[in-house]
Amino acid sequence: MSDQPQTPPSGKRISIDIPKDLQAVYANVAFISHTPAEVVLDFAQVLPRMPRGSVQARVIMSPMHAKMLQQALAQNIANYERQFGEIRLPQQVNLADHFFRFPQQDSDDDKDNKNDPE
Repeated sequence: MSDQPQTPPSGKRISIDIPKDLQAVYANVAFISHTPAEVVLDFAQVLPRMPRGSVQARVIMSPMHAKMLQQALAQNIANYERQFGEIRLPQQVNLADHFFRFPQQDSDDDKDNKNDPE
């Protein structure tokens, strides 16, 4: 979120270890769903000319943490745009609905054809 260590409300400093073998994943689509107790973020990759994409990572967090993430993202995007300029989005009415919704479940027909080349 930021390069500065965060101090939790209790005043204690915490350290976060990043495993040396942690694999970064690229995602260009996110699906968001929620229950009263949690928010689920599925990060997926859809490649050009490919009929299917795949979820690369799933993050589950509390609604409070999701809202904190939203605020941190907004702050970091504002910082990015101050440094590099405005991030321009395509002119599409329902961009968020297109890229950030929970995927539809496969129908029985889709499951039967899953391994068929197209």
